[in-house]
Amino acid sequence: MADRRTFLKGSLLATMAMGAAQAQTETGSGVPSPDQWISIIDLDRCDGCQNRAVPACVAACREKNQTRFPEPEKPLKPYWPQRTFEDFSNQRDRIDRLTPYNWIYVEKVSLSDGKTVYAPRRCMHCFDAPCRKICPFGAIDRSEQGAVQIDPDVCFGGAKCRDVCPWQVPQRQAGVGLYLDVAPKFAGGGIMYKCDFCASSLKEGEMPACSSHCPKKAMMFLPLSKAMDKLREIAVGRYVYGLNENGGTATWYVSSVPFETIQEAILKTKKKGVNDGRADFSAIKPKLEESENWAMATLAAPVVALGVAYLVARRRKNQDQAGDRQ
Repeated sequence: MADRRTFLKGSLLATMAMGAAQAQTETGSGVPSPDQWISIIDLDRCDGCQNRAVPACVAACREKNQTRFPEPEKPLKPYWPQRTFEDFSNQRDRIDRLTPYNWIYVEKVSLSDGKTVYAPRRCMHCFDAPCRKICPFGAIDRSEQGAVQIDPDVCFGGAKCRDVCPWQVPQRQAGVGLYLDVAPKFAGGGIMYKCDFCASSLKEGEMPACSSHCPKKAMMFLPLSKAMDKLREIAVGRYVYGLNENGGTATWYVSSVPFETIQEAILKTKKKGVNDGRADFSAIKPKLEESENWAMATLAAPVVALGVAYLVARRRKNQDQAGDRQ
């Protein structure tokens, strides 16, 4: 039996390494697929749905994804080496930031000239997403339509995706996920959650919930070729954000107010070095080569062994259940 376990561990470790190497190769170019979709968000159109208790895009996203929100096992306990845990389960109605229960929010930005800008914020869906590269378990993938999505059945909650994300988008909920089965007191931390670009809708050629429910038509989803034409049409004399940031993203913002001005106003309301679940509009240069180095270092980390342990345990459980049925 010991030899059999050793064989399984070795085989699974090799499989994981091969899969990670393949993911590195696939994402290395950062070239969008022919089926890539783009969201264009017009900040001059968005009014934050001031006549509603909850902005329409936020409400639509929450309604569509509520069955996928985490239900943590309680009581929650800290996990080594952390002394705390991230728990938003008692803040499910919070809409002023990104949380595991709120995948899009509307940032109200008060400018120095007295004007107000409303900016819907969620995952940018980078063409060459660093979060996808750095995940040691391959929990993050990108669809043909460009949806960068986290698989909750594979995510270990290590939050490296958030660390490498220029906008620190993914948010963690403790008390759910693989770490509970592997080492609940030792590592992990839950599952990371974020907008998935309504991947299932785009795959079927349908509009994502946030866009289809926007009363001001401030959020558009278009195939890449049509999006470029639309951008040329509406961006004349205005400013664009997201087209080149971090090597290119699938979320393009258009505004008559310079994004440097919007960023300056946002920074006045944020504490430096604190992840408050609010993305800003900083000028993000590509960190693709750096993220590749991080990814390789992650693959060599001891945490991989925990993933192997889980896979071995799951396989043995499935085999035992199959034997019981025979």
